Amino acid sequence: MTDVSAAPAPPEAPFPLKSGGAFFVETVTWVQHWTESLFSFRTTRDPSLRFSSGQFVMVGLMKEDGKPLVRAYSIASPAWHEELEFYSIKVADGPLTSRLQNIKVGDQVLIGRKPTGTLVLDGLKPGKRLYMLGTGTGLAPWLSLARDPEVYERFDEVIVTHTVRQVADLNYRELLEHDLPNDEILGELVAPKLRYYPTVTREPFKTQGRITDLIASGKLFTDLGVPPLDPAVDRLMLCGGPSVLADLKKQLTDMGYVEGSLASPGDFVLERAFVET
Repeated sequence: MTDVSAAPAPPEAPFPLKSGGAFFVETVTWVQHWTESLFSFRTTRDPSLRFSSGQFVMVGLMKEDGKPLVRAYSIASPAWHEELEFYSIKVADGPLTSRLQNIKVGDQVLIGRKPTGTLVLDGLKPGKRLYMLGTGTGLAPWLSLARDPEVYERFDEVIVTHTVRQVADLNYRELLEHDLPNDEILGELVAPKLRYYPTVTREPFKTQGRITDLIASGKLFTDLGVPPLDPAVDRLMLCGGPSVLADLKKQLTDMGYVEGSLASPGDFVLERAFVET
């Protein structure tokens, strides 16, 4: 685990940051440290920023030399929300996250003006069932999409899987299992359709193992009470580390799935919008 106490605090900016160029300057409104290696934060959102649920944006801090230090973060809040939420790892010697993990409410961060990404509904053909397969902080785009009414208008079932190493890494479990289905506004749409499937790879848990193995063995479908994957009706979105994405992509293409994009919608889309920095 990362020793948070050893991480250097971000130096104070020599002057107040100003929006301009490629970035908005937004104010931190909420910070949640889940574990020694995972945290989330929210910021204000400029009214002119428009994005589709599932996209990512550049996020970061200003360096002492006055240059921006940024990386790509999937936006974890839905497109309709008035604030922006992000879900991040902590890397002790990472150029950005060693500083970003120390942000507090009231601090300022840089938010890119141009959201982009392939994890959007328009990259998929119509289907019956939508799987959103995420590992680690690859859950972030699903947190956005699972709160977007359009997802439930397009699909009869929405299945979010989250694979992590330890049980403590199953952040947002309460949101997906309880809060969303019981939400005052979204609950009526979400409750009949959203399924959450957490899995753990290095500790005992009710569901254990890599998502690729659970697909190959059929356990995922048995546990959920749904038929095995069928390219005619099932659509998938993938987000996580490069090795699991490569394995999932091969698994799906071997089944006859075709990767999609905005220019040519297909059966699945994938993206690794984050790196360990």
